[in-house]
Amino acid sequence: MKAVGYKKSLPIEDQDALFDFETAKPDPRGRDIRVAVKAISANPVDYKVRKRAAPPEGEVKILGYDAAGVVDAVGPEVTLFKPGDEVFYAGSILRQGTNAEFHLVDERIVGNKPKSLSFAQAAALPLTSITAWELLFDRLGAVPGKSVDPRTLLITGGAGGVGSILIQLARRLTGLTVLATATRPESQKWCHDLGAHAVIDHGKPMKEQIDKLKLPPVALVASLTFTDQHYKSIADFMAPQGRFGLIDDPPEFTMSTFKGKAISVHWESMFTRSSFQTPDMIAQHHLLNDVADLIDKGVLRTTLDQTFGTINAANLKRAHALLESGKSRGKIVLEGW
Repeated sequence: MKAVGYKKSLPIEDQDALFDFETAKPDPRGRDIRVAVKAISANPVDYKVRKRAAPPEGEVKILGYDAAGVVDAVGPEVTLFKPGDEVFYAGSILRQGTNAEFHLVDERIVGNKPKSLSFAQAAALPLTSITAWELLFDRLGAVPGKSVDPRTLLITGGAGGVGSILIQLARRLTGLTVLATATRPESQKWCHDLGAHAVIDHGKPMKEQIDKLKLPPVALVASLTFTDQHYKSIADFMAPQGRFGLIDDPPEFTMSTFKGKAISVHWESMFTRSSFQTPDMIAQHHLLNDVADLIDKGVLRTTLDQTFGTINAANLKRAHALLESGKSRGKIVLEGW
């Protein structure tokens, strides 16, 4: 089968940062399904792993987490899917990735593809949907249901992949006031279009902008990018006893900053359930099916922004480079071989 991989952690400009190669088609065992991959999307975790985690000498690592495709074969313990089913999922960080024609994945972290979406549109959704859903409901404790919630949720980096789905989830499924941040005019418009009640510029002092908006207290924060640059100023204007959630890896972060206001701090990692085989691992199967249902009902929409052509090393290099620039919006998808 065709695949894209790397042997050494190299700058994306390097010829061998990612390369095309052929490898054996894997065989499913246990609860694994084998998926014929039709489309993938690129995420910041892809380039972060590429830059930090070189495979053992002589081996080739295949990146990629998001995928949409068709079940090709199933392991002997599989009960949720059968060959021919259309699926979408975000894979495991401990296994070979989705930048391959065929891919093995545990059925418990796989959902049925939204019927109303193409494979490309569906591939944009899994990793960011899981991250946003778990962050909003499991970590920050937001309450699903449209009853009035007298609090504001601040989403920093609202135009990125996770922010793009988180804005929708918070606006459509909760009574929270949704405040997003973005710096460029086109990114600010993107956040408004997705449903944010208000958008501010995180490149400027946030407190002054928030004070002018006269919003309910900022009691929940989803810090999606550059947490080290913003968390101290956010702690200054957050409501006491709030919840601060983050998904990035800030080089500097002092938790005691939040102690005086008894603000709790929560990290979200959507790979935790699959990495540790948690008893509730199947929650991601149910979560993705819920997202698919909400998509098909028109409550949520895909966050696909750009399609970069077929799945190969050259196009994946372009995707990695754009993500590393920090100027991407929504999701980048590659489709077909």
